[in-house]
Amino acid sequence: MNLDFSFLSWDVIRSYVATGFIFSIQLTLIAMVGGIALGTVLALMRLSGKKWLEMPATVYVDTLRSIPLVMVIMWFFLLIPFLIGQPIGAEVSAIVTFTLFEAAYYSEIMRAGIQSVPKGQVHAGYAVGMTYAQTTKLIVLPQAFRNMLPVLLTQTIILFQDTSLVYAIGAYDLLKGFETVGRNFNRPVETYLVAALVYFAICFSLSQLVRQLQKKIAIIR
Repeated sequence: MNLDFSFLSWDVIRSYVATGFIFSIQLTLIAMVGGIALGTVLALMRLSGKKWLEMPATVYVDTLRSIPLVMVIMWFFLLIPFLIGQPIGAEVSAIVTFTLFEAAYYSEIMRAGIQSVPKGQVHAGYAVGMTYAQTTKLIVLPQAFRNMLPVLLTQTIILFQDTSLVYAIGAYDLLKGFETVGRNFNRPVETYLVAALVYFAICFSLSQLVRQLQKKIAIIR
């Protein structure tokens, strides 16, 4: 079998792949921000010590962490339109699904980060008259985010890799763009090979940046 990459011109990349790449980046960023925000709330609920807050958060996190992401994507894409009586689109479905799913993983990361903050600092906040909300906002969460930042970014890299799963509902992501090129030019082997190299280059580069950041945070500590 002879490999031929001559068809992969800039015009082809711009016409087919760029749109999918933009959506993959958008999906990653939106799911990261939304997932961290919701995950932080879930982490605080699980650490609140109140059963009526702790139980639903625990059930939510444990349930989603026990189900494959592609199944959640399919369920949401098929079930929600059935319940509301109208389609919501593959892209919107992917954004909502990824945000809700990743929140379960970000929640565990944030819970570990919050627990890593020494209790003495919390008690010191109470001693100077801070409320629970003020102590959490001004003392606990800033340190938790700093402690867990490398892990949060590593999970985001995994999130970017997982965006390729939206092919299951027909969303046009980076992988779908390469697949379209391979189908149109009858070169699936070459396009999938290039797609793998692109994913590797992006994820490896980001992993190196996270590693450097981790070293800087370790020095600060």
